[in-house]
Amino acid sequence: MRRPLRRMTRRGNPPLFAAMRARYQQGSMPILFLIVFVDLVGFGLIIPLLPFYAERFGASPQLVTALLAVFSLMAMISAPLWGRLSDRIGRRPVLMASMAAAALAYLWLGLASELWMLFAARAFAGICAGNIAAAQAYIADVTPPEKRARGMGMIGAAFGLGFIIGPALGGLVAGNELATADLVSPGVIAAGLSAAAFLGVILLLPESLPTAVRRRPGRGRIAALSSAFRRPLLARLLVVFFLVILAFAGMESTFALWAMRQYGWGPAQIGYVFTYVGLLSAVMQGGLIGPLTRRFGEEWLMQSGFALIALGLLLLPFAGTLPPLITAVTGLAVGMGLMQPSLNSLISRRAGAEEQGEVLGVTQSVGSLSRVLGPIIAGALFEAFGRNSPFLWGALLVGGALLLSWRLPRGAAAAVMPQPGQPQVSAEAPRAGPAE
Repeated sequence: MRRPLRRMTRRGNPPLFAAMRARYQQGSMPILFLIVFVDLVGFGLIIPLLPFYAERFGASPQLVTALLAVFSLMAMISAPLWGRLSDRIGRRPVLMASMAAAALAYLWLGLASELWMLFAARAFAGICAGNIAAAQAYIADVTPPEKRARGMGMIGAAFGLGFIIGPALGGLVAGNELATADLVSPGVIAAGLSAAAFLGVILLLPESLPTAVRRRPGRGRIAALSSAFRRPLLARLLVVFFLVILAFAGMESTFALWAMRQYGWGPAQIGYVFTYVGLLSAVMQGGLIGPLTRRFGEEWLMQSGFALIALGLLLLPFAGTLPPLITAVTGLAVGMGLMQPSLNSLISRRAGAEEQGEVLGVTQSVGSLSRVLGPIIAGALFEAFGRNSPFLWGALLVGGALLLSWRLPRGAAAAVMPQPGQPQVSAEAPRAGPAE
């Protein structure tokens, strides 16, 4: 009698075991945070130094920004593929492959002896950049919708902390002067950090996606993009995301060049600014985004973030001294800290449980397109109209995103997450079919 009862308890009470599984998976979120954080320290270490890598080989401002764009161009192509693959085989394999490739790419970058090697290393890293979409899908797997923004904030906090330690470490290792900067050691250190993150996934991180929820091989990348943009509310959220990342990518790609000409700064000073941005981002997304979301809601936080980003971009051209620079950078960092997890959560809520990886992969692809076009356009503006023009252009873009976001239907965050195999229900109207 005991044996059948034991079997009946395990198999006949699925809600109990589903709850136990969910609790176990949510307990793995700190592990995911640490792994992504270690990987992003390497990312934060390298990104502020890329203009100095390129200028060492005599690259023009447009080539410098193109070096930043090539990663995003490759990621734009590959991100939906990685996201869809993670829906089929699970999140862990995608995280492992992406982090192993990042280690190789950073090592290649650090040892590059010609300009084309820099471009090749960044292109390879972009092709294999599936880590963020997979990590976001992991969080969507293990968090209920009402806690989604806080969960997505963990990725933002990892970015923030990565940009606290990474740029400071990179600036310290590289030094103050371009002529004498050590640009080999940062690449080697970043490679070691990504290798450590790879081992962390293998040894510590459980899989979050149950086999029963995994998708069968289905539509391709173009079909995934088409499906997302056929949902009106999701399409509008993606356009808003595109505009704000386009503006921010243009600012990021030209900030080092701007500061070199505005203040005569070198790698160390640029690194300290990125460290300050990372600190604010970590505080916002790691500690404050949860309480703020409960108090104000995701839509209001997203719109407030847009307003602060636009204000920061408008202030940068007038930052002749340190105090206005700190004010502008603070607005940018706090604005991104409010906007990014809120917008990612709103997008995630529009996807079914079995398509989280695909939709978040499409989101990363849209962001990658912004990061391709943003640096290229900003570099052209920098050369043609002066160092302040990319910031003013960015402020206009974010203003457009803010206007579009005001037209979102009230209650856009109230999408009901469907169970696998069930139709999604739109928050705009009670009808069958895919959510917007």
